[in-house]
Amino acid sequence: MIRPLIISLSCLLLAQCQSQESTNTSARGESTRPKNIILLIGDGMGVTQVTSRFYYGEGEPNFSRFPYVGLIKTSSSREKITDSAAGATAFSAGQKTYNGAIGVKDDSTSVETITELVSDELSTGMIATSSIVHATPASFYAHVPARSQYEDIAAQLTTSSIDFFAGGGTQFFAERTDGLNYLDSLADHGFTIDTTQLQQPENFSMERKYGFLLAPDGMPRMLDGRGDFLPQATQMALDYLSQDEDGFFLMVEGSQIDWGGHANDAEYIIEEVKDFDKTLGVALDFAERDGNTLVVVTADHETGGFALSSGDNYNNLVGTFSTGGHTPDLIPVFAYGPGAELFAGIYENTGIYDKMIEASGWKKNDSSVASR
Repeated sequence: MIRPLIISLSCLLLAQCQSQESTNTSARGESTRPKNIILLIGDGMGVTQVTSRFYYGEGEPNFSRFPYVGLIKTSSSREKITDSAAGATAFSAGQKTYNGAIGVKDDSTSVETITELVSDELSTGMIATSSIVHATPASFYAHVPARSQYEDIAAQLTTSSIDFFAGGGTQFFAERTDGLNYLDSLADHGFTIDTTQLQQPENFSMERKYGFLLAPDGMPRMLDGRGDFLPQATQMALDYLSQDEDGFFLMVEGSQIDWGGHANDAEYIIEEVKDFDKTLGVALDFAERDGNTLVVVTADHETGGFALSSGDNYNNLVGTFSTGGHTPDLIPVFAYGPGAELFAGIYENTGIYDKMIEASGWKKNDSSVASR
């Protein structure tokens, strides 16, 4: 009789917790559906990369603040091991596609992204420590058969539904092989563009769109003095997008965790993960204050086969690697806010898109307009 009693008590406690959570939610005026979604992607970030933050850096990691944790399977449509383009398209459009594909299906036809889906109703933003035309951010607004088509991707940003972006990549807009200047095109399409610094404009209203291009290609490494670009850009995006009473979707990428893995450089990875974790704190603080924001954290794949191994003794950790490429490891998912419980369990990477849609109630219709 002991085991049934334990099960009964567990069920009772779970019911009480759920009831208390519902009561607290109602008391704070929170909705059962999120008005806003913040998706944070640590490119190349597997379980060990996350683990590194628990051993390096000060204070309790912000990863610890998430009540729901899951795992995703990351294979692309044709390969067991995905790249960032196919991985990000799974997140942005809920489609398995081939490695290198940006916003297109396996047959190379365009597929609607989540930023396009919600654009008639909500505001949208993107931030990356890579160039803004790199695989992950590009997959949320562009449609090309090959991720290397950087200049084509840049051209598509000018007419996209994105309202705010920050990252690197000026050379793909102003130093192009075709001689065109797409910084002017961005301005013609309503963007205020800054290529010198991340500074909030005086009249920071939704009457304009905003773009920050602060490096020729990717942003500097944390080891080379990037500073607080990622958390500060995230806070600026939230200050801007939260002015939309209908809600917003924001994607934030810690791009260079992946680059540290490719370089088999443990210090590079650790510093980028610390920066990403600090950015999680910005998102979570906003979500806690707001009460109607879903925060989802995951990665497209793991890079490097990174491990924290014992050195001279069990207290001496040494970063080791099994490859300079990607691995097929299951990838962690962290979720907080209304609908966060949907992200527990083990599922395909396309489930990130599906669960965001399910949690929010955003739906496609014949005219591809978001509705609630």
